[in-house]
Amino acid sequence: MSTDPQGQSAVPDLTGDPYGYFAHMRRTAPVWRGTLMESDLLPEELKSPENWTLFDFESVFTAFRQDEVFASEMYNATIGLIFGPTILGMHGKQHHDHRSLVAKAFRQSALAQWEPEVIDPICDRLVDEFKNDGQADLVKAVTFEFPTRVTAALLGLPQEDLEMFRRLSLDLISIMDDLEAGFNASVELGTYFQEQVDQRRSTMTDDVIGDLVAAEIDGEKLTDEAIISFLRLLLPAGLETTYRSSGNLLYLLLTHPEQLEAVQRDRDLIPAAIEEGIRYETPLVLVARNTTRDVEMHGLTIPEGAAITLCMGSANRDEKRWADPDTFDIHRPRRAHISFAGGIHSCLGMHLARVETKAMLNSLFDRVTDLQLAPDADTGIVGMPFRSPATLPVTFRALQDS
Repeated sequence: MSTDPQGQSAVPDLTGDPYGYFAHMRRTAPVWRGTLMESDLLPEELKSPENWTLFDFESVFTAFRQDEVFASEMYNATIGLIFGPTILGMHGKQHHDHRSLVAKAFRQSALAQWEPEVIDPICDRLVDEFKNDGQADLVKAVTFEFPTRVTAALLGLPQEDLEMFRRLSLDLISIMDDLEAGFNASVELGTYFQEQVDQRRSTMTDDVIGDLVAAEIDGEKLTDEAIISFLRLLLPAGLETTYRSSGNLLYLLLTHPEQLEAVQRDRDLIPAAIEEGIRYETPLVLVARNTTRDVEMHGLTIPEGAAITLCMGSANRDEKRWADPDTFDIHRPRRAHISFAGGIHSCLGMHLARVETKAMLNSLFDRVTDLQLAPDADTGIVGMPFRSPATLPVTFRALQDS
């Protein structure tokens, strides 16, 4: 993927199993002058001559906390070109004000209402669609579909628009695979969301788009551009993270049948299983930052203006923080992972992702049993910087009273 500017050896292909390489880097160069980020797609003027990567938990955690030093304004020049101005690239009062508004839409009190009224019924209906088939691809049937339907419902989108929303969402979150399709989806979604905003400006609705249209900062309404940029960002930030993390968790449980059986038997283990799945296979492995001044880490000076890669996937396997970190164990003592970033830019959708995944597992376990990977299943968790299984072919038996 890349080489160190000082001539160090090339980074191996990390799309399969990157964890041996991550462990090596934590031991030998936890703060490394080099990058894991693919920069081929960036125009020359956006490429930084100084690239650094942080691999250990302490360094990544520190960078998230020191947001005035490790800033995220570079997003304005990269994904901002696709999504428009978003809270990812804001700082100071502007960031605080916009994040506070959006956070209200995802506050835990709102989730407590959404869970029984919106999320649980969607997951129940989804599993009902295939529970009698005896086999399914859980990626196609469940892990992409349930957060798509939940997101559409919370936004207040009409049921008849679901197919279009699903198609454009998939194109947008796959933008690194097909730039043209992703950009076109961004434009089309912008037009569609503008129509939804216009409708709510004339007739208010009780949904997330309605909340954003009604919101004010210092007595002023949000601009249409700000609302639409947030709605676009919601797809990779909310939908994609949930789709990938739930797929990872299902794969890990299916390949650790004794832990799958334990969770099915005792549903109180679901929250611990969700956290361990997100730690062990972090759905978004890398995030970017830029330094606003010279900063010292592990005895090395990272210069101002450097492009920084925070390797959360490595930090979550740090042996200094977890015993036996390369083992998937839902029973391990709880220690906070760093999968949802941290500091002022911690993931707004993390509570929703947890609630959605718990609902999905309960719906599945209430309706099917003898859940196992299909005998000829050729699948695994792959990808960089996003990781998840491409398919999850399974067999099962419907529970009689479901």
